[in-house]
Amino acid sequence: MALKRIKKELDDFSKDPPASCSAGPVGDDMFHWQASIMGPVDSPYQGGVFFLSVHFPTDYPFKPPKVAFTTKIFHPNINSNGSICLDILRQQWSPALTISKVLLSICSLLCDPNPDDPLVPDIAQTYKTDRAQYNKSAKEWTQKYAT
Repeated sequence: MALKRIKKELDDFSKDPPASCSAGPVGDDMFHWQASIMGPVDSPYQGGVFFLSVHFPTDYPFKPPKVAFTTKIFHPNINSNGSICLDILRQQWSPALTISKVLLSICSLLCDPNPDDPLVPDIAQTYKTDRAQYNKSAKEWTQKYAT
């Protein structure tokens, strides 16, 4: 079941990839993909290319894929291990979601952080209290790690 669904998603993704995202299997392992997201325009991540690892569980799509950034990023909802605090990757997962929708949600999180549910409280605090400093740090990290 999982393999069939993953293959269908790969086929759909190849035909109609979401803007500014790419993804596909690592080698022959259909359960392990690498994805990339272009830093959204008008965000401090603009100009960066961020890589993510995607691991599909054997009971996919009934359980969410494990998605993590492999590129370092300065963001209140993404920690130093690359873990992402995003509801659809946890309790709000639905089998109706696809990897395309997941990547689009992550893109949207880059434009619109959620400082009220942070994985990195210090960054969330900076985001809330000193947006200019937050943007400066995010741009510096993007330059350093994602270009």
